[in-house]
Amino acid sequence: MKTNKLVLIAFGIALNIVGGFVAVQFKLPIYLDSIGTLFIACLFGSKYGIITGMLGSITSGILFDIYSLYFSPVQIATGFFGGYAYKKGLLRGKKQPLGVFLCAVPTALLSAIIASYLFGGVTSAGSSYIVQILRAMGFPDVASVFVIQVFTDYADKYLAVLFALSAIPIYKRISKVN
Repeated sequence: MKTNKLVLIAFGIALNIVGGFVAVQFKLPIYLDSIGTLFIACLFGSKYGIITGMLGSITSGILFDIYSLYFSPVQIATGFFGGYAYKKGLLRGKKQPLGVFLCAVPTALLSAIIASYLFGGVTSAGSSYIVQILRAMGFPDVASVFVIQVFTDYADKYLAVLFALSAIPIYKRISKVN
């Protein structure tokens, strides 16, 4: 593996950690912990996106958000589906909303299962507040978590994709100079 690829993977991990930290500290209804995962998955493919996501999740879990460790499978899915969707051209142009949706649904399902069964729907994420409101209205646990996860994961992944797609041309320009 080339040094520049290792440095960019480390940058992706740092993006995940900083984004996740900001989301947890401000109790945002999105997660911001997959920006680096999607950036690397689009740039180098699913395998490297998975590595970036897992290492970011583990590091965040050790440093400030223990819940992050349990959501490592979500990062695996994000890296896999993000890299696949980018490779198939689903994250660009008119196909972008569908491509993001195809990335967000599997991650939302995994997140809902993990959040519901391991944590009763309450995690460090700001979206947990919305889950509690739906529960109070009589929604079942898994259903309320899944509904919120679909919306929040879609918004989260869309922001991450927009970042990745805007950063890729910058990376390509810089790498041509060197």
